Amino acid sequence: MDERVRKIHEAAAFIREQIGGSKPEIGLELGSGLGKVASAVTIDTIVPYTEIPHFARATAPGHEGNLVFGTIAGRQVFVLQGRFHYYEGYSMEQVTFPVRVLAALGVKTLLVTNAAGGLNRSYATGDLMIIRDHISRMPNPLTGPNMDEFGERFIDMTVTYDPDLIKQAERIADHEMIKLQKGIYLANPGPSFETPAESRFYLTIGADAVGMSTVPEVIVARHCGMRVFGVSVISNLSNLDNDNNVASVGDDVLQAADAAAEKMQTLLTHLIAAI
Repeated sequence: MDERVRKIHEAAAFIREQIGGSKPEIGLELGSGLGKVASAVTIDTIVPYTEIPHFARATAPGHEGNLVFGTIAGRQVFVLQGRFHYYEGYSMEQVTFPVRVLAALGVKTLLVTNAAGGLNRSYATGDLMIIRDHISRMPNPLTGPNMDEFGERFIDMTVTYDPDLIKQAERIADHEMIKLQKGIYLANPGPSFETPAESRFYLTIGADAVGMSTVPEVIVARHCGMRVFGVSVISNLSNLDNDNNVASVGDDVLQAADAAAEKMQTLLTHLIAAI
């Protein structure tokens, strides 16, 4: 057996033992500062990443590093309370390992969240942006020998983010009076924030928001045949003009994400109920 696949199944078997054989089909990955969204879960089991075989260690601020199993709106879910990032020094295999494990556990739908810098000038700090497409500046996590057990060598990315889930989210936001943007997310390797010149370039090529995560997991989720829904909290507005008074600060990102967590929780809770 492929050594990578063996590790995935070992991690999945360990988690299966912890949750008593339950088979959730929904996974939720929480980004920077959004760990409190997990408070929507009626928790059955919390498993620290450090206890799961072959999981990396979450080192980024605002990432608790737990796998939470429980229910949201009566639906069984896995919640990845924090993610791994390429900028932490992890390989793409390590960054996306939890998604592979969720696939091995039977997850069919993955909801991903992150905190992102707003490039689109019509956005405001605290807005939620549905990800309708993405641009990647990261290494592709499917590079190397294909894991045939999970998916085909070449996967179509034409409709990466599920249109039906996007429509559901828009209806929910309208009913709950949550302001929603819908745009294109650009993923950088990080950990440095983008320069004003880079921000202007990204805006020119069609990006509405920029961050340092999410896309590798989404690519792997699609390789595994999962439906994907993504949403960003616009945690700051990117500096386009070399203005010394407008700087990107990590703590500000976390605080803005935390302030938007209630809106995110409402949106995701209703979306999970509708799946």
